[in-house]
Amino acid sequence: MTTDPKLDVQIDPRGYRFGAAVTLALSAAAVIVGSTTAGLVVMGVLVALFLPGATIGPQATLQAAVFKRLIAPRIGKPTETESFRPPRFAQQMGLGMSIAALALGLASVNLGFLIFGALILAASFLNAVFGFCLGCEIYLLLKRLTTKAA
Repeated sequence: MTTDPKLDVQIDPRGYRFGAAVTLALSAAAVIVGSTTAGLVVMGVLVALFLPGATIGPQATLQAAVFKRLIAPRIGKPTETESFRPPRFAQQMGLGMSIAALALGLASVNLGFLIFGALILAASFLNAVFGFCLGCEIYLLLKRLTTKAA
């Protein structure tokens, strides 16, 4: 039995952790300035950064390209890789939250902008600082629940 390599992409977990650090910096900036023009622009950048990760996988993001070109050659090959699926789900969650924050900010609902921005900030903090991918864990929990139900 052969598997399609496109369906079983393995990624370097250090790469999407670097991506989480970028997300952390941008979401912190957005939350600090609130739903001002600058905050809306930063949140729009986050939407754009999440989009390829949510549709293809974290290996397709700008952050992954920067990591692959500038950081990975300096730190060497990973000792382990993992499936792109859980991080892609985390990117989908991030995309949804950043779109919600942007929409609420454009609608002048500053509290909603701040709440969704803070959720992005918290999740990216956990991943960037502790290596704990909240979206990945939710993906695995949902996978277990749906596998048991089937």
